[in-house]
Amino acid sequence: MEQNSKIPLLIITGPTASGKTSVAVKVAKKLNGEIISADSMLIYRYMNIGTAKPTPEEMGGVPHYLIDIIDPDDKFSVQIFQRLAREAIKHIHGRGKIPILTGGTGFYIDSVIYNYDFGFAEIDHEYRNYLHQIAEEKGKETVHNMLKQADPEASERIHPNNLKRVIRALEIVHQAGRTGSVARSEYKNEYESYDMLLTGLYYDRDKLYKRIEMRVDEMIAQGLLAEVSNLLKAGYPKELTSMQGLGYKEIIGFLLNEYSLEEAVKILKRNTRRFAKRQLTWFKRYSNINWIDMENYDTIDQTADDIVKLFWGSTVGAEIQKKEKMPTEGNICQRPK
Repeated sequence: MEQNSKIPLLIITGPTASGKTSVAVKVAKKLNGEIISADSMLIYRYMNIGTAKPTPEEMGGVPHYLIDIIDPDDKFSVQIFQRLAREAIKHIHGRGKIPILTGGTGFYIDSVIYNYDFGFAEIDHEYRNYLHQIAEEKGKETVHNMLKQADPEASERIHPNNLKRVIRALEIVHQAGRTGSVARSEYKNEYESYDMLLTGLYYDRDKLYKRIEMRVDEMIAQGLLAEVSNLLKAGYPKELTSMQGLGYKEIIGFLLNEYSLEEAVKILKRNTRRFAKRQLTWFKRYSNINWIDMENYDTIDQTADDIVKLFWGSTVGAEIQKKEKMPTEGNICQRPK
């Protein structure tokens, strides 16, 4: 490619349990690519089962970036992710490989493909202290109810126990005079350094929900209870952002005798289904996404083959390999309903 040309970037996203990890590994092998994780939970060390973190065997020898980079009590932000992901993309491209951004955290993906400016709301220590005082005196639910009034969308996305994120969302409204999503959209311009192909995996809702429930059962069988218990014993408090993640806060409730294991599993399955629904709502906002119905494929290899065909048949692939265009036929689907 010419020195001044854009960096090719393949994005593989989709809701939880849609098969992103295995598909991305197969595609990476076929395209001589390397994978950057866009998952807000895979960044944490020691949190493997509850995050469905790929094992070395599942990675298949393909280099993965932004996995196991911080401890559960370390501070992290989407702004840090943006910087690290863009550094990884540049590094992979500079070595003659294809960068593949893979994951289901929509805000992380947005931070890479759009030119987000995260400086629209600075830290307001006085306002934060005020909200912390309310939480101490009246409870976290009261602060979360304040967020419901100020930013209903954020309140749906942020758990009431995640006081740090609840306060940050309220802080944005307090300073910017508008919700975080609106404020971010004002700074949201396409990042011009990339030539992107965006793909999204999905299943029919009932099939996806069955896959989610099977995954939760597998996590329990693999030792999720011991993993969460060991994190607590290691001194990581339940209030941490990491410990409020799916699969952790529900099991913590069981370990603290708030409800039975059966109820914990039921709540985890319900919360994961709701999470998948929110993910799909987010991804449907992408007007340029190529939806791939996973039910049209018998094997992961077939899915990967079609994504590779789509890649080479796109303007991204054409820029890389102008002499040969591969067909785009296959089970490429329309936006899921």
